[in-house]
Amino acid sequence: MYVVLTSKPGEYRSEAGVGVEPIAAYEYYFHGRLKAIFTIARIQDASRVRIVEETEGGTINDITTRQMEKFQTQQEAYDEIYGLTQFGTIEAELRERALSV
Repeated sequence: MYVVLTSKPGEYRSEAGVGVEPIAAYEYYFHGRLKAIFTIARIQDASRVRIVEETEGGTINDITTRQMEKFQTQQEAYDEIYGLTQFGTIEAELRERALSV
């Protein structure tokens, strides 16, 4: 199974936890400005994701992936990202991003 992790620079970031393996990442640009980073990750049973607020006094939450939308294939996860970021003729672009090591 696969999930999509979302990070919004300056607001919050999603980090892979136990049982979560990032396999692809994409930057979403809207009118030339970076708005979000989407990471497709393969998950296992009992996997967890950490959500870190990047604002002053921000909180950290560890959540189970059972609460997240899941996809059978990596392509289905990508199609979801694409569908969320493309609307008619708006100026939007997905750029592949190197995974952080």
